Amino acid sequence: MLAAMDAADAPPDQSRFEALRSRLRQLYHGRSPSALRFQAVTTVVDLLIIAFFILTPLLRENAAFLWIDYSVAVIMIAEIAARLLASSNMLRLLRQPTMLLDLFILLTLLAPQWLENFGFLRILRLWSLSHKGIVWAQFRETRLREWESVVRALSNIATFLFVVTGFVYTFFFRHEGGLESYVQALYFTVATVTTTGFGDVTLPGVAGKLTSIVVMIVGITLFVRLAQALFRPNKVLFPCPECALQRHEPDAVYCKACGHKLKIPDNGP
Repeated sequence: MLAAMDAADAPPDQSRFEALRSRLRQLYHGRSPSALRFQAVTTVVDLLIIAFFILTPLLRENAAFLWIDYSVAVIMIAEIAARLLASSNMLRLLRQPTMLLDLFILLTLLAPQWLENFGFLRILRLWSLSHKGIVWAQFRETRLREWESVVRALSNIATFLFVVTGFVYTFFFRHEGGLESYVQALYFTVATVTTTGFGDVTLPGVAGKLTSIVVMIVGITLFVRLAQALFRPNKVLFPCPECALQRHEPDAVYCKACGHKLKIPDNGP
C-alpha cells in the first residue's frame, strides 16, 4: 500500500521519465518482435554510419560534407543518450571502452576541422559495433549462426584494414587527394598486411618503415585468427553450467572437460 501511495505521489514528469527508461530497456535488451525490429534498425543505421566513416576521405571536399557530418553527430547523440537511459548503471556504462570510443568519435564529428587528423579513428565504430551483444544475438537467429567466430574475425580484420588505410591516407597521401590516393593507401595496407610486398607503393622515411612494421605484425596476427576460425572444427557456443567451458561439439551430450550433462538447445536446421 505504501508503494502505491508513493507512486501516486510521484511527480508526473518523473513517472514519464521512468516509463521512458523502462521502454528503452525493453527495446535494447528485450526479445519481443518490436524489440528485435528496433535492434535490427539500429544495427542497419550503425552500418550506414560506418560506411560514411569509410568514405569520409573521399567526401571531405564535397559541399554537403559538413551537413552529413553534423547529421551523423545528431544521430549518435540520440543513440548514446538512449543507451544511457536504457542502462541500469549509467556510470559503469560511461566507463566501458566502447562508450568512451563512441564519445571520442562524437567529438570528431562535432569538431571535424579541429580534429581532422583523427578522423580515421572513426572507423573504430565497427569494432564498437562488433562488441554489442544485441548484434550477435540477432546473428544467432539466422542460418549463419555457425559462422559467428569467422564473422567476428572478419570484422576485426576489416576494422584494422580501414583504420590503417585512414591513417596512411591522412599522414602520407592526403596532399595528393582524390580517390586514387585513397585507393593507393588501401592497396599499400592490404599488400603490407598480407606480406605480399610488391614494393610499388611504399611509405617514405623512418616513420613510413615503422608504420609498415606495425601493420605487418598486427596484420599477420589477425589473419592467423581468421584462419583458426575458418579451419578449426565447427562447434557451438554454450557455457557449461559446471565448469563454464564455452565451445562444444554440436551433438555433445556431456561436457568433455568435466563430464557434466549438457542441454544444448536445438535451433533447428
